[in-house]
Amino acid sequence: MGCASSIHISDRVVYHSGKESEDSHSPQQTNTTQHQGNPASGLPLKPLSSKTTLTEVQFGPMKLFKDPLQVLLVFAKEDSQSNGFCWACEKANFRCSMARTPESALECFLEKHHDLVIIDHRHSRHFDAEALCRSMRAVTSSENTVIVAVVKRPDREEASVMPLINAGFNRRYVENANMMACYNELLQLEHGEVRAQFKLRAGNAIFTALEQSQEAIEITSEDQVIQYVNPAYESIMGYQQGELIGKEIIEVPKSEKNKPDLLETINSCIRKGKEWQGIYYAKKKNGDSIQQNVKITPVIGQGGKIRHYVSINRPLNDNNKSDRSSERVQAESQTDIQSSKHKDRRKGSLDVRSTTSRGSDGSSQRRHSSMARIHSMTIEAPITKVINIINAAQESSPMPVAEALDRVLEILRTTELYSPQLGTKDEDPHTNDLVGGLMTDGLRRLSGNEYIFSTKHPHHIPSHLTTPLSLNDIPPRIAQTMENEDSWDFDIFNLEAATMKRPLTYLGLKIFSRFGVCEFLNCPEATLRSWLQVIEANYHSSNSYHNSTHAADVLHATAYFLCKERVKQSLDPIDEVAALIAATVHDVDHPGRTNSFLCNAGSELAILYNDTAVLESHHAALAFQITTRDDKCNIFKNIERNEYRTLRQAIIDMVLATEMTKHFEHVNKFVNSINKPLAALEENGGNGDEESVKSILTSPENRILVKRMLIKCADISNPCRHQELCIEWAGRISEEYFAQTDEEKRQGLPVVMPVFDRNTCSIPKSQISFIDYFITDMFDAWDAFADLPNLMQHLDNNFKYWKGLDDRRLHSLRPPPE
Repeated sequence: MGCASSIHISDRVVYHSGKESEDSHSPQQTNTTQHQGNPASGLPLKPLSSKTTLTEVQFGPMKLFKDPLQVLLVFAKEDSQSNGFCWACEKANFRCSMARTPESALECFLEKHHDLVIIDHRHSRHFDAEALCRSMRAVTSSENTVIVAVVKRPDREEASVMPLINAGFNRRYVENANMMACYNELLQLEHGEVRAQFKLRAGNAIFTALEQSQEAIEITSEDQVIQYVNPAYESIMGYQQGELIGKEIIEVPKSEKNKPDLLETINSCIRKGKEWQGIYYAKKKNGDSIQQNVKITPVIGQGGKIRHYVSINRPLNDNNKSDRSSERVQAESQTDIQSSKHKDRRKGSLDVRSTTSRGSDGSSQRRHSSMARIHSMTIEAPITKVINIINAAQESSPMPVAEALDRVLEILRTTELYSPQLGTKDEDPHTNDLVGGLMTDGLRRLSGNEYIFSTKHPHHIPSHLTTPLSLNDIPPRIAQTMENEDSWDFDIFNLEAATMKRPLTYLGLKIFSRFGVCEFLNCPEATLRSWLQVIEANYHSSNSYHNSTHAADVLHATAYFLCKERVKQSLDPIDEVAALIAATVHDVDHPGRTNSFLCNAGSELAILYNDTAVLESHHAALAFQITTRDDKCNIFKNIERNEYRTLRQAIIDMVLATEMTKHFEHVNKFVNSINKPLAALEENGGNGDEESVKSILTSPENRILVKRMLIKCADISNPCRHQELCIEWAGRISEEYFAQTDEEKRQGLPVVMPVFDRNTCSIPKSQISFIDYFITDMFDAWDAFADLPNLMQHLDNNFKYWKGLDDRRLHSLRPPPE
């Protein structure tokens, strides 16, 4: 055969030994002979060197040294094509092996992990080349191997290479036995695909170094899309890698502690290809700001353009960070295992089963999982950390000290110390703008533009309210629509359509009747009907989201939560009535604009309420104004003064709780004051002491927390609704935000939510951010308390739906039709 004297033949595999074998350690252990020529081509063969020559490859600043290529030839039979590649390997000083069968090829590949594999694809009767390629690709080590298919020269038209690519081949070689053609092909492969794969292999070493680095490292693309963060970044910032990869850098929340123009200064510098280094406040996932020494380096790539940015972040004044982190972990571990004699401890594995019989074991296990998540909540406030330290200290303290610390904990849990630090404006374009639009009072701006809506919508009782409907006179079609109003999957939009956009009056009549509100207030049904109608009349039907349908939806969710066993154990009848009334009025006269907008516009309401909880204060105040100024709709007329004061205070407190600036405060206090003490009791004593559980559930402070949490969850429960309802609500709130952005641009006001531009907004991204930032932790806590598996399943389904659209880079509510 053409190169027989330079090939070592065995029964199964043929090894070229032009270099020392893979197992040899001496360059003298070779089996080569010099040839004067090759009968197949007449070309001379190059003598093979007995020394291994390392090839130097530059990989950025890294200098790599590569052994001669390892090549595996897979040809069932010897022919001029296989001989051509044998000769080419000799000439190029590559180490060459030849296999005749797929089995021997796989065995040889697993042993030597070749850089290049050339498979004969011309004769399917010998073996299935594509199946062999798939088998090789199934091996992890083949990731950086280049596999070439030798194909027949086409007789007629050119065939597609897609079947080869799908099988795992990198490229094809149209049969050509000319030895120089084979040699040229190998050289091109060596300096092209093979070298690229070699650099990729070397990249693994670089990533290993990044993974082990104690500094937080972030790599973004030229468009500032996050492509990599290392474990140190995850540890310092509190994010998981999967929460960041693929997000634009502007989608990650920013700290309000930086100077307003700092980000612009940084971007201006690095976009010119210059390195930026300085002090920067980053915002952790839990809302805390952390001061860091940051160095951002642009990486020049193809075309001389910036292709990546590498950010290296080192926390300032944090030399003992790892020690303190270890101490914190140890403290929490001690907290997890402290003895049951201290009944108010934080536990590492928590179960919040009710003291009464409350469902199946599967439900209990799911609730156990919910409380485990509560323990690792990312919204932990500074006061929570203080409580954890005190808990840990109690473990090794004498009884008098432990009891004193119990009293300290009791005091801490009844004070306003649960708010984490939150940004005001510098968040990402989705989480960021939601926070900016919902949780702040905007940028104050001296402007002649004033947004006045109160004079446009006079608050009076419309004339059609003089003959209100009776509960017994509800049309059958509407009554039928409300038959399943006690189900979570009740469709509020069907009721909206059936009532011609007046769902609040009808649903209110039925729900208030079911809860006996008229009996409690000692008011006639006609008064309640008039009140419901005047309240609904003061909702703006022109708003796409904040209209009476939203109020009816929140009322429905409130009624649903009030029927949950744990909630019923906690609240009194006056609390239930307050919750139903608060849900009904919580957004009355909402203008379809956020608090930030009203403050920026210098509206009458913003001035009246000093830019603080503007809308929520207005909703509560207006509700009582229009209720008490006309006896025909004054539902409070016949209750005793002290009871009215109690009821009024509860309603106001719940309406104000829907204001988002204190979102995390309410959630944190609920978790720390109710969920964790309940779970600790139950874990220490099985189902816990019934009296102790009751004292936690019914204390005045905790009843307030339950009511706040209840209306908050009802108010933003859209992501926990059935998917079609969730999608409809998402479309409505997006449209309302789009309209606000349009008006801000028309009036020259600051745009508080820039991503909500109807021409560019990604609705899936906005929903994902809203769920991540506001919904998940809150509903984990509420589910752990009230046991809501159906809501959590809907939440999971809806998140996957939005994520699926976002992964496809779709910006719309729904995917395009097939």
